Amino acid sequence: MSIVARFLDRRPATSRRDPEGIDTPGPELTFEPMRKRHVRAALAFEHQVYPKPWTLGIFHSELSGVASGERWYVVARVDGTLVGYAGLLFALDEAHITNIVVDPARHRCGLGSRLMRQLIAEAHRRGTRAMSLEVRATNHAAQELYRRFGFESVGVRPKYYENVDDAVIMWCYETSDPDYLARVGVEVGS
Repeated sequence: MSIVARFLDRRPATSRRDPEGIDTPGPELTFEPMRKRHVRAALAFEHQVYPKPWTLGIFHSELSGVASGERWYVVARVDGTLVGYAGLLFALDEAHITNIVVDPARHRCGLGSRLMRQLIAEAHRRGTRAMSLEVRATNHAAQELYRRFGFESVGVRPKYYENVDDAVIMWCYETSDPDYLARVGVEVGS
């Protein structure tokens, strides 16, 4: 199922009709479950943003966990082009964010926030009570994004990335709270 959202990027504005029939500027942003056909584009982003990117094998392994319900991945597409993706690992009543990646050409356009809302909504649908993640200690922009979504730093994993960079461990314990969901802009259906 594809969810359509308004998305403004750095390209010239065009006019579109949103689902309510209102003209909105910008291209069409859609979200859909990640499939193997998306992996090549995702790999290209991995190589642009990470010193040690995921491999084709890691992606296929992660996607194999989707059928069992242990994992969940979503892609963001603008006018049909993949512009980002994100994933979750589920364990009991918790969800762990495995990855959030946005095309570097589209950083600072709100895609990270929109992907976070997708993850939080799915975690809520699955009945989680808390979410966690690790983020590179030097990635202050990502840490700020996560803080805006209620994540708090609870510890550090020394030399977690490439046996060099520390990871900040962050948790959010509000994912089942309707007030939290409203505050971060996550709509949950009946």
